[in-house]
Amino acid sequence: MPRPTNAELLGRIAALEAENASLRDELGDAATVSVRDAAPVAPSTHARSWAWTLLATALIVIGALLAPVAVVASWAKAQLTDTQSFVDTYAPLAKDPSVQAYVTDEAVKVVQQNLDIPQVTSQVVDGITELGTGPVATKALEALKGPLAQGIVSLIHTTVGNFVSSDAFAQVWQEALRATHTQLVATMQNDPKAAIAVGADGSIGIQLAPVIERVKQLLVDQGLSFASQIPTINQTITIAQNSSIPTIQLFYGVAVAAGAWLTWIALAFLVLGVVVARRRALALVWASVALALAMVVVVAGIGIGRLVFVGSVSPSLLPAGVANTVYQTVTTRMQDTGIAVLVLAIVVAVVGWYSGPFTVPRKLRGFFGSGVTWVREAAEPHGISTGRTGEWIYAQRVLLRVLVALIAAAIVLFVRPLSPALIIWTLVLSALVVAVLELVQRPVVTVPENAGDDTPVMTVS
Repeated sequence: MPRPTNAELLGRIAALEAENASLRDELGDAATVSVRDAAPVAPSTHARSWAWTLLATALIVIGALLAPVAVVASWAKAQLTDTQSFVDTYAPLAKDPSVQAYVTDEAVKVVQQNLDIPQVTSQVVDGITELGTGPVATKALEALKGPLAQGIVSLIHTTVGNFVSSDAFAQVWQEALRATHTQLVATMQNDPKAAIAVGADGSIGIQLAPVIERVKQLLVDQGLSFASQIPTINQTITIAQNSSIPTIQLFYGVAVAAGAWLTWIALAFLVLGVVVARRRALALVWASVALALAMVVVVAGIGIGRLVFVGSVSPSLLPAGVANTVYQTVTTRMQDTGIAVLVLAIVVAVVGWYSGPFTVPRKLRGFFGSGVTWVREAAEPHGISTGRTGEWIYAQRVLLRVLVALIAAAIVLFVRPLSPALIIWTLVLSALVVAVLELVQRPVVTVPENAGDDTPVMTVS
């Protein structure tokens, strides 16, 4: 009887593995039924009832509901506690043309409110005419009062605009952001080194210690060495009372804690839902779909929030263009995280479906496996083989696939700014790497001398 080829043996093995996976999925943890013995075997006492399916569904639903909250909480934690992240988020606003124009207009408006330029101009002209100008010159100077005032306003506007568009303004902007956020964090955490102290009764006071330390250093720098003998003074003077401040601090602590742990809690619920499910492959697909839908809610909510925010802000308070820029700046990282998790959830759902014991994926895997085997078998007679390296790749195929998946996930989750092109190319390149690994791997199939055609045995060196 002719010995089967390696391609035939691999095809049979793939079919047997797919059939075994299907049977395991259908029977769950019930006792296996003997193929040669028609007598049925009683199910095992460890068979899982429908209650496990109900529990798995509940866990997956809870995890999916917590996922959007976790994304928002994680973003809030970064904004509330990480000064550098806060500065990195809002510093680009100083370079935005609409923001620069808005700051320039507001600065000039403040100058005009505190300085009556037409009156100052009129006083200057009147002072000149009082020195004894002729009638013609006096009339000409009087006519120049209006244009001269407008020219001064224009000069102020140009000067302010040049400064606002310069790198010096961007540096001042960053320093102000850093100082503001540092003081906010110190105040919310009741840091003893903060300039503002909040009492349990809501009293707001200024701590004198930082002020005295700064004054002490200035005096020493000016040569008054006796100032170094000033002791450290821990005293707070109350300047206001606000009972809502402790509540704000409480919410601050809750937001920070939620941002640190809620992501892992949501993920734990999803994983537990898959682990306790009777059909884990199906549960993995549904958990991924639920997570993807949750992220769709996040991304859609950000888009709707943009329309509401821009539409609700009064143009007299903040121009629509500036409001849109500010909202986009604030929500960009949260939106990127939502999109990244959405993409990963879709990929996991597709991979879980393709790897599961479902009819269509089994046929697809068989078709792809047959094609790869045909290419490999057609190449080997021509001396094209990966040899020992291919055997090692086959032995480590699961590890290599997981490594590719982790690298792709890390790129999508952590590389910023996130763009559709980055996501698409990451997925395409990951799929190509997996396909190449599938092609270059080299399973070693051997058939014992006393084995028949229906008893293929695979051994990996």
